[in-house]
Amino acid sequence: MTVTATPTDEPERLGATEAASTRASRAVHRLLPTLVAALSGVLLYVSFPPRTLWWLALPAFAGLGWAVRGRSWKAGLGLGYVFGLGFLLPLLVWTGVEVGPGPWVALVAIEALFVGLVGAGAALVSRLPGWPLWAAALWIAGEAARARVPFEGFPWGKVAFGQADGAFLPLAALGGTPVLGFAVALCGFGLYEAVRLAADARGGRSVRRAAAVAAAVAVVLPLAAAFAARPLVGAEAEDGTATVAVIQGNVPRMGLDFNAQRRAVLDHHVKETVRLADEVRAGRAKQPDFVLWPENSSDIDPFRNDDAREAIDRAVTAIGAPVSVGAVVESDDGRLLNEQVLWDPDKGPVDTYDKRQIQPFGEYIPLRSVISVFSSDVDMVRKDFSRGSEPGVFTMAGTRVGIATCYEAAFDWAVRDTVTGGAQLLSVPSNNATFGRSEMTYQQLAMSRIRAVEHSRTVAVPVTSGVSAVIMPDGRVVDRTRMFTADSLVAEVPLRSSRTPATRLGTAPEAVLVLIAAGGLGWTAARAARARAARTGERSPARV
Repeated sequence: MTVTATPTDEPERLGATEAASTRASRAVHRLLPTLVAALSGVLLYVSFPPRTLWWLALPAFAGLGWAVRGRSWKAGLGLGYVFGLGFLLPLLVWTGVEVGPGPWVALVAIEALFVGLVGAGAALVSRLPGWPLWAAALWIAGEAARARVPFEGFPWGKVAFGQADGAFLPLAALGGTPVLGFAVALCGFGLYEAVRLAADARGGRSVRRAAAVAAAVAVVLPLAAAFAARPLVGAEAEDGTATVAVIQGNVPRMGLDFNAQRRAVLDHHVKETVRLADEVRAGRAKQPDFVLWPENSSDIDPFRNDDAREAIDRAVTAIGAPVSVGAVVESDDGRLLNEQVLWDPDKGPVDTYDKRQIQPFGEYIPLRSVISVFSSDVDMVRKDFSRGSEPGVFTMAGTRVGIATCYEAAFDWAVRDTVTGGAQLLSVPSNNATFGRSEMTYQQLAMSRIRAVEHSRTVAVPVTSGVSAVIMPDGRVVDRTRMFTADSLVAEVPLRSSRTPATRLGTAPEAVLVLIAAGGLGWTAARAARARAARTGERSPARV
């Protein structure tokens, strides 16, 4: 039997279809900001090395601005957190290479909270005139907090570190990583606001001239400032030149397990240094004034092991120049130290520098008892390293060489105080073999390029397994090695002693931006208080 729909059934069927369509539309409307926030976070990650897509940071911030603008602080908190996860989960995957996914996920979950708070603040200030300014300042305030807490700070992922190839790079010399990162965030938020206002105008909605001007300024001003700051970036020698050699001895195998062949790692660096000495004697390489070995090039304590000391002596004598040796040293009081040892060809070890900022989940395990519940891999880091307390500046063949060991390059203060301490050249000895072929190596190399411009210093980057490099004061990489290949670099580089505005100002630009962020939040709170007072007044009964 065939059933034929009656005319009265058709409106009901159409009504059900319309209701389903409405529900689907509402679901998409609710989910779209979350999806945009997540994809914008991923876009910010893609803008970082080893890719040179620095400009993707602009649409990333534009997407974040679209997601949080006009929303409640609670919605902004959630959307900011999602943005942080999209950015930091892939960026920091290297932290779990050897200790498992537990510490990696825990670290990202904590760090993304800071981004979530920025999202909450950005949602609040998005109702203010010129909101891109306040939102960009809030981003830098979030980075400032991340660089200090928890675990002594974790600034990896500062927006500035993705801009080594970008148009904004000269701003590093003007105000360091805070000003560089602020410019990128401001331009991105301003880009969204400019597009939004243009769409409003095209749709026939009125747009205030002041708002349009503010959006245009937010886009144009950072680029104009970067262009104006270009004279601050240079590579001319001020104190003559020095010939530096960077040794990459390579390791027997990747990962934390490379430590099981500590003597082989030391022998590799001795062998490569002796090979370079042979090249010098044959006239195929220039005699270096000094030589830089990487972090962990001697994981055997040369102060307690005569064989290790003799091997290093042999290499230093062969090259005939002072060598900065990366060693793991146990102090007399039992502390384990990640140390750079200045080794003179005639006098032996004459100076030391103890790494001050050590890496959580790499050189020490914070909350070890808690983390071990989720991952037994933390036991591979058997003993935590201790921190040094004094900045390292070695005098090597008359050149003042500042030392910022590996992870320290991420911290503004750890690099700056070597320059204010007289460094004419910077060395960033690193051991990336622990993290295999991960992107960490290229992210760290980009940091060193930013530091070169920030302080207008040549930066030499000796790495156990690569990528080792020599970077000019203008951020150019003039020579580099391949990963997991024994090699050495010899370069004549400029020495400089002048100080950029960023070096002289120190934390002042960051403090100003944090105050601007606080001012935006304060203005928002004051406006909300006035609105509440007005509503209360309207509801109050008239007095007779």
